[in-house]
Amino acid sequence: MSTITGVADDAAVPKDGDVSPAGGRPRWELAATTALLIATAVVYLWGLGGAGWGNGYYAAAVQSGTQSWKALLFASLDPQNSITVDKPPAALWVMALSGRIFGFNAWSMFVPQALMGVASVALLIAAVRRWAGPTAGLIAGAALAVTPVAAMMFRFNNPDALMVLLLVAAAYCTVRSIDAPGQRFWSSGTGWLVGAGVLMGFGFLAKMMQAFLVLPGLALVVLVAGAGGWLTRVTRLASAGVALVLSAGWYVALVELWPASSRPFIGGSTSNSLWELAVDYNGLGRILGNHNGGGGGPRTMPSTLPTPSAAPTPSAAPNPSALPTPGGYPDPSQMRGGFGGFGSQPGITRLFSGELATEFSWLLPAALIALIAGLWLTRRQPRTDRVRAGLLLWGGWLLVTGIVLSYMSRSFHSYYSMELVPALAAVLGIGATQLWQRRTHLAARVTLAVLALATGIWSFVLLHRTPEWLPWLRWTLMALAVVTAATLLIAPKLPRYTLAIGVFALLAGLLGPTAYTLETVAGVHQGGSPIAGPARSQRGGPGQNAGGPSQYGGGQRGGVADPQIVSLVDGSDARWAAAAIGAQDVATLELTTGKALLAIGGFSGRDPSPTLAQFQQYVADHQIGYLLIRPRQGNEPGGASNQGQPNNSQPGGNAHAGGGHQPRQDQNGQQPGGQQSGGQQPSGQGSESNGSTGAEITAWVKANYPVTMVGSVEVYNLNP
Repeated sequence: MSTITGVADDAAVPKDGDVSPAGGRPRWELAATTALLIATAVVYLWGLGGAGWGNGYYAAAVQSGTQSWKALLFASLDPQNSITVDKPPAALWVMALSGRIFGFNAWSMFVPQALMGVASVALLIAAVRRWAGPTAGLIAGAALAVTPVAAMMFRFNNPDALMVLLLVAAAYCTVRSIDAPGQRFWSSGTGWLVGAGVLMGFGFLAKMMQAFLVLPGLALVVLVAGAGGWLTRVTRLASAGVALVLSAGWYVALVELWPASSRPFIGGSTSNSLWELAVDYNGLGRILGNHNGGGGGPRTMPSTLPTPSAAPTPSAAPNPSALPTPGGYPDPSQMRGGFGGFGSQPGITRLFSGELATEFSWLLPAALIALIAGLWLTRRQPRTDRVRAGLLLWGGWLLVTGIVLSYMSRSFHSYYSMELVPALAAVLGIGATQLWQRRTHLAARVTLAVLALATGIWSFVLLHRTPEWLPWLRWTLMALAVVTAATLLIAPKLPRYTLAIGVFALLAGLLGPTAYTLETVAGVHQGGSPIAGPARSQRGGPGQNAGGPSQYGGGQRGGVADPQIVSLVDGSDARWAAAAIGAQDVATLELTTGKALLAIGGFSGRDPSPTLAQFQQYVADHQIGYLLIRPRQGNEPGGASNQGQPNNSQPGGNAHAGGGHQPRQDQNGQQPGGQQSGGQQPSGQGSESNGSTGAEITAWVKANYPVTMVGSVEVYNLNP
């Protein structure tokens, strides 16, 4: 009886024509790759014109970038450059430039994101193929394309799409560096690695330090499998590090050296510093749970926002009397998002828990098994073995990123798992292909059967979490997994059906995530924490509803999108047509009217910008039209029961406990005001934001200007 080893007997390894990247391309490869990319493009581009504004916080910044070049450079929330969003600008650059070329609308904003998804799939196929063959590459590309969180975020306007594209491109350059001829420092291998460093640097400009989670995997494969001696490999890595610092640092230096008086305040920071935003709020503060930034990610945008097809462009403000009716908005039953998506408690099981698991982990058990099996199969191979190098690269990416996300103690979102998907897909493709090539060995067939059963069982578990959606599907997948496992075990006895068995096993494994992805694409995603999969009308956790008109701040409930408010803002000729505490109402009105509004305190209303003195000077110079104060709704922090009472304490409790009302969190896992759930919280945005400049400004305005009620909104005319 033969045994499966890292150095397998050549006679025992089937010659599928795709083991060696240097062996030429099989005839079917181009057709299969083209078909996969076309299918990915169709799914990712489908229905984008009716997708609303997605994350309205970033959509408003994109619109501002189409109106002002300075706003484009700094990612300002408003075209008059009062404050930036709380992320770096690279992703917004792409969307805003598209808007400048094609006009600002949903298509011009979302299509670049979708094309980034297609490019990510293509680059992943190319990278995996070079070391593990075309079959492994296609499996990896297909797994990435059909993972729900990837399909969702490549159709959304968060920065994650660009970050993932840049990271996959950096991995591809790393692969090319190791494959490049020449063992000296001055060779093409160094050039490719420097290119990877540049791409990583721009990944920082897309999502800051989250992009760096993949660095250990990339560095490990260069040190282990790179050409040349230790000195050459270390020197090449150092060169890539220099390239990374320069490609990311130029923008940090630009912002820090630019006179603060002539640029917007850096949202999310307390000291108007991009470096603080990167290292604290968007860096170690998220992992260690001790960041002090006052900003936050985007809050759910009101459901009364016009759809892009009906909404005004910056060059054509609407006639308030012609505002769309509720029937013109996305179907509320199909809206997924809001402030769910915060995952579960930190720990090793987080990635398998709650809705986070349904976002990305359909193939995670199979990928982990494939990684272990692949490393065992290649354990006796030489240092530079390409298959093992691929497992080290993608496995290092998967494990390090997964551990960090599992134990991130603050500001965690389920869609962060998107960063895991390329590595998960690559590891699965490489490991499964290596096992399939050795299918004449009983151990390989048993492992493949275990892969199939693990995928079927885990899909059953995930689908059981949404039992009302396609209840028959989980049983079908379980049955298919059993049939697949049995067929794989007897595959050598059915040589005429070898190809059919392989294709059947692949399709059965991908059916679960594909169904979830198609359901994801069919829905409309809004707000700061979009959620993949079928809409949920009830969710056990903070803010975990399906979104839609029940979200606070909308015109249907007397909010700032009320036609009278829109008319007032649209008629103002001031530099800032109006001001409001926090970014939610500002973004709503900017997208509705095309006007610039001043977000006092940035996203959450807690950033120290503008100061009371600055605000008073703006008013004295007639630069602000109105101050809008919207009382909080009952489902906002400190809701209807205590409106107008600053610094109201809320019950603590576990933000992840099932059932019952929990305090709503912002995009960063915080309750508004910068505190984690489970503690005392001040008033939220839309009111006086106690303890901040927003509270001071509100008190000053109330003491000096009369109020006019428009619906439930307090309107103060600052420029009578």
